Amino acid sequence: MRVLFFAQLKDVTGCDLVELAPPPPDAEQLWKILIGKFPALANHQKNVRLARNWEYADAKTVFADEDEIALIPPVSGG
Repeated sequence: MRVLFFAQLKDVTGCDLVELAPPPPDAEQLWKILIGKFPALANHQKNVRLARNWEYADAKTVFADEDEIALIPPVSGG
């Protein structure tokens, strides 16, 4: 599983992607793993959406090895 970080999340993690194997079974476990690796992500969790293979994911989404997960921070316009 590949996890992509965008915008300020790149700064928080210090990278633009991380590979996870084996994949966590769900979003809750994914967040636990990511916050374990990058504790500062905890401050962003409530405002970040997860997308699995280019579609928004929810708490019931099941992940697989070949998935690409994106952490999408809030979008601001102007």
